[in-house]
Amino acid sequence: MDYFAHASAYIDEPCEIGRGTKIWHFSHIMSDCKIGQNCNIGQNVVISPGVVLGDNVKVQNNVSIYTGVICEDDVFLGPSMVFTNVINPRSAVNRKNQYLQTTVKKGASIGANATIVCGHDIGEYAFIGAGAVITKNVPAYALMIGNPAKQSGWMSQYGCKLKFDELGLATCPESNERYRLLNKVVVKL
Repeated sequence: MDYFAHASAYIDEPCEIGRGTKIWHFSHIMSDCKIGQNCNIGQNVVISPGVVLGDNVKVQNNVSIYTGVICEDDVFLGPSMVFTNVINPRSAVNRKNQYLQTTVKKGASIGANATIVCGHDIGEYAFIGAGAVITKNVPAYALMIGNPAKQSGWMSQYGCKLKFDELGLATCPESNERYRLLNKVVVKL
């Protein structure tokens, strides 16, 4: 094995787990998952069939990642955050053929106890605040807070709030990287 799995973790076959990944206490990795290299899967995490995690994905404790979710490289999933996969679930109605896909793009962070309603994608380096409820697609670099979540600004790749000047330019205070805001779209220069 090129990865670490705690003795209390369950890993169903077949699945792919990348080199350097760590799977901690009481977690369950279900069949047909693809987990990239150097991921950290916290305790009491469930990863359902067909889920795809890129490289360096950090999944904190008590997260369930349901079928239909794709997380690209460098995604952070905060403690007890929630994904859904059916818009209108009913116990007595089987809707497994109605799972909606949710993609979390490269570098995005989702805070503790946030909820991502299925079928809504999270843009690159977006930042979802703790407890936010996402009910629509999130643009790249957007900072989303509240229930339902509303955009309250823009974030750098380093996770710092960006302050744009009258020309639509901002500098990350931590990395000194520059960004441009034009027509409600942020790009790193």
